[in-house]
This record gives sequence, structure tokens and C-alpha cells, in this order.
Amino acid sequence: MTGDINALPRRRPRRRPHRGWTVTLLCAAVAGLPGLLLAEADGPDFYRVVGIAENDVLNIRAEPGPGSAKVGEIPPGADCVRNLGCQGGLTFEEFQTLGEAEQAERLKQNPRWCRVEYQGTTGWVAGRYLAEGSCDR
Repeated sequence: MTGDINALPRRRPRRRPHRGWTVTLLCAAVAGLPGLLLAEADGPDFYRVVGIAENDVLNIRAEPGPGSAKVGEIPPGADCVRNLGCQGGLTFEEFQTLGEAEQAERLKQNPRWCRVEYQGTTGWVAGRYLAEGSCDR
């Protein structure tokens, strides 16, 4: 062999996938996830009723809102209330950035309502009366 480097066979550089495509595909995948992430992050599978006096009930309504027709009721302390999804309430950003008084005011403007199923009755209840629960059935 001579000392001439040009006499050695040249190796073809290994071609790597274009990073732009990888980033584009990743962004497209993430862009399609918000609905999925929201569905997964919409609370527990079951709730229990809190903050209702012993001689009162939590009304189940046909639509989200206090003026909607009553379709059922849930007794105070009831558990095994199936979560079918909620709307309204504080956003994650509002929860992190607003003070307690500002959060209370925002909740008055945009109360949280949750669609639930309890003992065969499906409808909407005020979310402020729900906490994470369980169901052994």
C-alpha cells in the first residue's frame, strides 16, 4: 500500500432519515391527541356526592344548568356515581394562575357540570358536589 489516501476505497456515508419528516410526523401525532388526552383526563370513573345536607338531594338534570328539568336525584354521601364526562369549570391554566377569589368568580361565570349515571338514571349534576369515588359492583 502506498500512503495515498485517495487509493483507499471510499465508503458511502450512511444516509439518515430526514429529521424534518420525523418532527413533522411527531407534531401531527401530537396534534391529534388533545381530544384523546381530554377524554383520559376528565376525572375519575366514579364519583361520590359531597357537600349535600343530610335532608337534601343532588338533583340530576336533563341538561347542564340549574333551570333544566329534573330527571332524578342522588342522596347525600352516595357513591358509585358513574362519570360520563364534564364540561365547564376552570381550565388548567386558570387553576394554576388565578388566586382563590378569582377562581371562585370564574366558577360562577363557568360552573362545572358533569354528566353522570346513577342507578339507571342518566343526566347532569353540578360538579361542585362531586368528589372521586368508587364502585364495588
